[in-house]
Amino acid sequence: MDGVLLIDKPAGPTSHDMVAWVRRVSGERRIGHTGTLDPAATGLLPLVLGRATRLAALLTGGDKTYEAAIRLGFRTTTDDAEGEAIGETSDALPDAAAIRAALEAFRGVHEQVPPSHSAKKIGGTRAYELARRAKPVVLAPVVVTVHAIDLLAWEPPLAHVRVASGSGFYVRALARDLGVRLGCGGHLAALRRTRHGPFDVADALPATELASLDANGVAARVLAPAAAVAHLPAVTLTPAGVSRVRHGNAVGPALLEPGGAAALASTGPVGVRAPNGALVAVAVARGGALHPVSVLG
Repeated sequence: MDGVLLIDKPAGPTSHDMVAWVRRVSGERRIGHTGTLDPAATGLLPLVLGRATRLAALLTGGDKTYEAAIRLGFRTTTDDAEGEAIGETSDALPDAAAIRAALEAFRGVHEQVPPSHSAKKIGGTRAYELARRAKPVVLAPVVVTVHAIDLLAWEPPLAHVRVASGSGFYVRALARDLGVRLGCGGHLAALRRTRHGPFDVADALPATELASLDANGVAARVLAPAAAVAHLPAVTLTPAGVSRVRHGNAVGPALLEPGGAAALASTGPVGVRAPNGALVAVAVARGGALHPVSVLG
């Protein structure tokens, strides 16, 4: 069972819980996820199965889109609804125009301090473990990218926001920082991931449907590994090229199908395919050849 399974995670289970669930149902032991969703969050969780687990790192860093409900009026210790309230509740809430203006400050490239209850490590210890023990948590800001951010609706005290971001972005930190910018405090009330790299939650398997499937049913929903790299430049190998790449060897223009030489100028990963369209490997261009970095066989 090699490929990608798109799950619409419900609120409650951890991402690791979902991996364990699919292992039990499918019988496939090699399963990993490509980016953790908090237990309270819902939405798209792409799982990689079998040989496609070799693509996990490539998918983890992909762009993501979220729809969030941000509760304005007070902060919490965890920057979400799981924490305890900090300070007094503010009744002086902004209007929609002020929220839209404040959101603009988060568009583009900027620095963001991760939440204290996050998986970031401080001296080898997860920040959330220190925070739970009431130890000091001082996290350095990291550079994040927001491609798009919009106010979908303002239903006081909830601001419904859609944000498309690069990897490493925390929507909980956005909720915290938006509340600071507006002067009223804020925290994340609900979160749903709707896109992850090339995948959309509309194509995902709901957990209620997963519960009714057996191994064959799961296999029928697994996307071919090539779907995981559909957003990358692609090149097709000759049969001799397929043999070389399967053994981890680089290939030059002579082992590429017509038109494939353009891939040798790529600055990022390239999907390398067999004549039948199956993904053989992910490679990088260097020195006039394609060098495989993840071989699926």
